[in-house]
Amino acid sequence: MSPDLTKARLKRQPSIQLPGGECHIYDLAVVSPDMLLVSNYSKDCVQLLDCLKGEVVSEVQLQDGPYRICLTDMNTAAVQLKGRRIQMIKLKDNTLTKARELTVSEDVYGLTSSRNSLVVSYRSQPWLAVISLDGKVRHQFDKSGKSQHFKDPAFMCTSPGGSVFISDCGTYTITKVDAQLNIIQTFTSPLLQTPYGITAVTEDQILVCSYSNNSLVLLQPSTNTMSTLLGKDDGIDDPWSLTYCPDQKKVYVGPLYTATIKVYQVS
Repeated sequence: MSPDLTKARLKRQPSIQLPGGECHIYDLAVVSPDMLLVSNYSKDCVQLLDCLKGEVVSEVQLQDGPYRICLTDMNTAAVQLKGRRIQMIKLKDNTLTKARELTVSEDVYGLTSSRNSLVVSYRSQPWLAVISLDGKVRHQFDKSGKSQHFKDPAFMCTSPGGSVFISDCGTYTITKVDAQLNIIQTFTSPLLQTPYGITAVTEDQILVCSYSNNSLVLLQPSTNTMSTLLGKDDGIDDPWSLTYCPDQKKVYVGPLYTATIKVYQVS
């Protein structure tokens, strides 16, 4: 049963310390109840982290630092690299290996997966595209008009129903689009101060990192409301990325410039 975050408590758990000192965590993704994929920019690798043991059980080295990361299925991840590249990574028997690399038409900015496709935003002119897992464009946002809606669409997530939510740190907004990239709703609030990482708990519960506020904000699209869920007093400091584990009902938050992943139990 999915939690109601307006009524639930989020209890701080012991943090997970990534081994090896300096670390820039750019993104996180849950692959199983106790396993996280970590996009470790400072070490040019993606790591598979055992959350119970606090150990890296596998890692794959990349040509340069990885940015966003998402799962296309429980055995495959897509990783945004510098420029126009997306690296596919396979997970089998707790071992990560590189698969094929995709090249897209522009420098990638944001990345998520939806309905056996990748949804990307681009840097040079912030617009969107849906591409197949072999790199073919399925849908594309109109550059000449709608693209003015975005400025810095850096983070994206997909809801259980297949909607895509885009966190724009340039306009301080969250935008909901459908599978064909039609804009459904746009959300804003004084609580959103430099929104970065975003994840969907349910169709109507979207968590957003409010970086400059040192807080996690809960967006409820059905009522167009936002509320602060966790703040600095709860250990939230420079929140950059986050993900939610539905099996464990845990929220994982990755500050950008530390090797520490914060963990919160929903109860």
